[in-house]
Amino acid sequence: MHVSTGTDAQRAATPSTPSAKPVEVLDRVVIRFAGDSGDGMQLTGDRFTAETASLGNDLATLPNFPAEIRAPAGTLPGVSSFQLHFADHDVTTPGDAPDVLVAMNPAALRANVHDVKPGGTLIIDTDDFTARNLAKVGYATSPLDDGSLEGYRVHALPMQSMTVEALKDLGLSRKDAERSKNMFALGLLSWLYERPTEQTERFLTSKFAKRAAVLEANLRAFRAGWAFGETTEAFPVRFTVPPAPAEKGLYRNITGNTALAYGLVAAAHRAGLPLALGSYPITPASDILHVLSGLKRLGVTTLQAEDEIAAVGMALGASFGGSLGVTTTSGPGLALKSETIGLAVALELPLVIVDVQRGGPSTGLPTKTEQSDLLQAMYGRNGESPVPVVAPSTPADCFDAAVDAVRIAVRYRTPVLLLSDGYLANGSEPWRVPAAHDVHAVDPDFATDPNSTAADGVTPQFRPFLRDPDTLARPWAVPGTAGLEHRVGGLEKADVTGEISYDPANHDRMVRLRRAKVKGIEVPDVVVDHGGQEHRDSDLLVLGWGSTRGPITAAVREARRRGVRVAQAHLRHLNPLPANLGEVLLAHEHVLVPEMNLGQLALLLRGRYLVDVISCNQVRGLPFQSTEIVEAIEDVVAGRVRETPRRDAR
Repeated sequence: MHVSTGTDAQRAATPSTPSAKPVEVLDRVVIRFAGDSGDGMQLTGDRFTAETASLGNDLATLPNFPAEIRAPAGTLPGVSSFQLHFADHDVTTPGDAPDVLVAMNPAALRANVHDVKPGGTLIIDTDDFTARNLAKVGYATSPLDDGSLEGYRVHALPMQSMTVEALKDLGLSRKDAERSKNMFALGLLSWLYERPTEQTERFLTSKFAKRAAVLEANLRAFRAGWAFGETTEAFPVRFTVPPAPAEKGLYRNITGNTALAYGLVAAAHRAGLPLALGSYPITPASDILHVLSGLKRLGVTTLQAEDEIAAVGMALGASFGGSLGVTTTSGPGLALKSETIGLAVALELPLVIVDVQRGGPSTGLPTKTEQSDLLQAMYGRNGESPVPVVAPSTPADCFDAAVDAVRIAVRYRTPVLLLSDGYLANGSEPWRVPAAHDVHAVDPDFATDPNSTAADGVTPQFRPFLRDPDTLARPWAVPGTAGLEHRVGGLEKADVTGEISYDPANHDRMVRLRRAKVKGIEVPDVVVDHGGQEHRDSDLLVLGWGSTRGPITAAVREARRRGVRVAQAHLRHLNPLPANLGEVLLAHEHVLVPEMNLGQLALLLRGRYLVDVISCNQVRGLPFQSTEIVEAIEDVVAGRVRETPRRDAR
């Protein structure tokens, strides 16, 4: 294989030079960048994604990185990767298998090569393929020489050396020069798939504006990679993916955590409330704190607490004071917040608790995804303490789910749990930016005057638990409002008056009122996608919640392509469940529920509707592959899954 040097390539072409090589049009591509956790794979993937989004492709991403801050270099636990699926049509997943793997060392190759499609492309940086590094990851011989990669199209390139050569006159040490090899790889892939370069160059110029040598190194490495692709004989063809059809509007690429943060701010603005976030940093929720901390100009106050308990206490105190209180965490932190969430249930004040789920139990898999906090969200508090539970289904949907959670919290005076997860938090997709007036507005309707009279029938009096007959919400009275002084605390309240009460009948009534308030929350009916009129007689319904939506959608599309009659539905509201859900479940002979847990929603559905739903479960710390769900669908249709006899849930 011919390999040109970085300096030769740099002299021959630049990103602004029109390419002389032919271009092949593709409808979709899945690329995975992989290397050491210090190789900048997340930055590389993020920049390639930004370039792709600017071209109008639909896309979905899957960042995957180790939990260790800095795992030992060249080891399998230290491999970091970023996968991007982009297409000229609607994309619902980051792709089951990469078409292209960019591997920056032996560990990255070994950890990822078996995921690549047969006949796929491997672009491998050969500089670290030393005997020591090969042995470190269990290679007895080099896969570049032993024939084990014969099923792939292999481009073995000394990218690290070419980067150093391109930067040799900058006066950098070899170690410092090698740090720009990810930009060389980005330049090469940008050339190979006709991605624009201007946005990346602007990003680098902004990021390293105060570090001239670092800026020049990154720019030069990026341009050298692009030029190498243009001049080398190893890549005779470029590829392009046309834009995907999209509704007119302003679009940007967005991650789930950023979308969620923006949704909270937009909803608070439309409610006319200042937003107060009490948060303790925890993976993978910390980015929400980072984003909100930069939005002080929009009426946002962020408080980084000393622990999870203090964080939720700050948020609840802010709600008591008339702000929209929000706290963000992951599963371990949610456990610590449980007593204060129970206090919010008793006080009946608005509070939004964001749980970005990760693999457990305990510390578990901090950087990996899971859906295993549903039962904790539903029941993880002492006593009867129901809370509404809302779950977004895509990174962009995190915005709308956050708005929905704020609507429920403010209107019904209740804490709301919003269940995102690591896949949604770190994944990204194009998002159509809404106008402010398109965001649902909710009136906090603060109490300003007494709402009752004393026993004499004349003297004005404030009854803090006199409820709205439609929502069962109690008044929200800001401290300091004259005439509305009242007592709060964790002890049981007397109905209407709010006085401390140990009366058994009153406690029973208050428990039932709080439950009735949550059960009465208005949520939309679940919508069933039959895939066209011809599938309305389908016997199988695939029902999901949260981030399983993308893989389920891709799997249902594939099953229908194979001639299977299958319907699909997805739940955003998990408490209360949609009013028509029981009817929908009974309308199908089989109900398949894929979850990234061991069957938590399935357990709830069986208990509530007496329908023996079929679980499809995995807890690998990764999102479902659509092929896994296709196989489960085909197993159900073929009768390979046993069910107990169905009972009438009505």
